[in-house]
Amino acid sequence: MAGSAGTPGTPRVLRAMNDRAALDLLLAHGPLSRTRIGKLTGLSKPTASQLLARLEAAGLVLATGTSEGRPGPNAQLYAVNPAAAHAAGLDVTPERILAAVADVTGRTVGEYELPTPGRRPAQPVVRQITDALDGAVKEAGLARDDVHRLVIGTPGAFDPNTGRLRYASHLPGWHSPSLLDELAAALPMPVEYENDVNLVAIAEQRLGAARGHEDFVLLWNEGGLGAALVLGGRLHRGWTGGAGEVGFLPVPGAPLVRQVTKANSGGYQELAGSQALPKLARALGVQPIPAGSSTEVAAALVGQAATRDEGPHRRLLETYATGLATGLASLVSVLDPELVVLSGSSLTAGGEPLRALVQAELEELAASRPRLVVGDVHEHPVLRGALESALAATRDEVFDTSR
Repeated sequence: MAGSAGTPGTPRVLRAMNDRAALDLLLAHGPLSRTRIGKLTGLSKPTASQLLARLEAAGLVLATGTSEGRPGPNAQLYAVNPAAAHAAGLDVTPERILAAVADVTGRTVGEYELPTPGRRPAQPVVRQITDALDGAVKEAGLARDDVHRLVIGTPGAFDPNTGRLRYASHLPGWHSPSLLDELAAALPMPVEYENDVNLVAIAEQRLGAARGHEDFVLLWNEGGLGAALVLGGRLHRGWTGGAGEVGFLPVPGAPLVRQVTKANSGGYQELAGSQALPKLARALGVQPIPAGSSTEVAAALVGQAATRDEGPHRRLLETYATGLATGLASLVSVLDPELVVLSGSSLTAGGEPLRALVQAELEELAASRPRLVVGDVHEHPVLRGALESALAATRDEVFDTSR
């Protein structure tokens, strides 16, 4: 049969499964000897040798040196070839586009930041995207064609039913119905689009506080207030991609906001979003109010309050924690997650003092009692999530030796 070579259980498929298992071990552990790979995979020495020879011939692994400091002769070590493939990610905000390229091992090899100030983009969005990507590609010493896949993270989400960006009216130039087609025509690699907070959840699940967890909520507060929902190990995006747009959530303690998409706000955003913190600080008599952008001011106020932990600073932290827990109670009551990850500078700046206050408040407001943790991925978490998403698909493609 012509298609029998790809049938599960055939030698080619079994070899491909062993190849992938070995490659995943090398990614997780770093350089390993043939003997160690054999033990970890359960393969005999001859089979492990054949596997490594096959992967080396395919350009997927490299001999990287020998083991030292152990009894007996030094053993040849093997590692994943970093140059076997590259993937790229973009983190898009109204102020800038941050681009990065990573090799197949996950190491970032090039970064570039393209400022995009102003309510009207100086360049068309397609040009902004290609310029940002090209800047990172050049920094990596590569060409655009060397990138196997690109994942773009934006506020809001592209509606899978219409292809248009929703829930992000503050992102100028991104709402053309032909944008995705224009980008597909301009770029030589597959392009995927994902909500920025969803990408933070991917980063935390792969590298951070949510590792090993299949059901969790990530609450993000940095510029905007949003959430990512991971159920059964998978992101839940919703019918229009809007699952997790909790900034629009009506909550007690905040005025009811109508026509929320036009206002680009809602009750939860008004109660506990970053922009609410300076006003709250002034009302409580916190002095001085730090200078900077709204996001920087919010993070500084929360960090200051967590450090001083007395007087008006303590009251600020407690009031903020109650506001956060008020919205989280609705999410927890509906989803019953195992874990809640607090991420974004307006949450991580509060550290353990803020986490403990939100945990205590949530236990009084919701019947379910998930564990709260502070996110571990602090440096450009949206971009890191975009790279992790792009790398996962790239590895599935490049590491498949059954073809």
